[in-house]
Amino acid sequence: MKFSSTRLFPLLLMLALAAATFWLERAAREEEQAQPSPRRHDPDYVIENLRAVRFGAGGAPESTLAAAKMVHYPDDDTTELLAPRVVQTKPNEPRISVSAERGALSRDGDEVFLYDNVQLVRDATRGSAELRMRTEFLHLVRARSLVRSDRDVQITEGGRELSGRGMEYHNDSAQLFLRERVRARFDPAEK
Repeated sequence: MKFSSTRLFPLLLMLALAAATFWLERAAREEEQAQPSPRRHDPDYVIENLRAVRFGAGGAPESTLAAAKMVHYPDDDTTELLAPRVVQTKPNEPRISVSAERGALSRDGDEVFLYDNVQLVRDATRGSAELRMRTEFLHLVRARSLVRSDRDVQITEGGRELSGRGMEYHNDSAQLFLRERVRARFDPAEK
């Protein structure tokens, strides 16, 4: 059997196209592996020793957020905090200080979510002693002076101790709501 160039040319052309297709497919796979995946959860910025102050309409500081470290992730627009501390000093409201081991910020920065060993201290006022709360989770809405938790909470104020699961505290009106499993202990008033 004799091979002529007219019979061999289409065979060589098909072989060359197959080789080029194989090479292009391999090159495309290598390029995909070399580029970072857009679904990765890498931070775009990290701030250490953060201190942010929010001022009221009159120019006085109303809220201070401090953290040992703040990390922002662009893929889901989340902001994580390490050792956060929030101090709220709004006019006509008692000063509250909240600290935790870790936290997160809402996208607009108005809400703070605090986790692990959360402690809140409300300064004493004319009519009440210093108030202390301990819990494992706290949701703080700074603009509304609102603090919430769906976890167990222990509260002490002077000679009173309260505990329960689920809590809402309005700092502007000093209203406290405990949702379930409420227990209380009150020391008798001194004469």
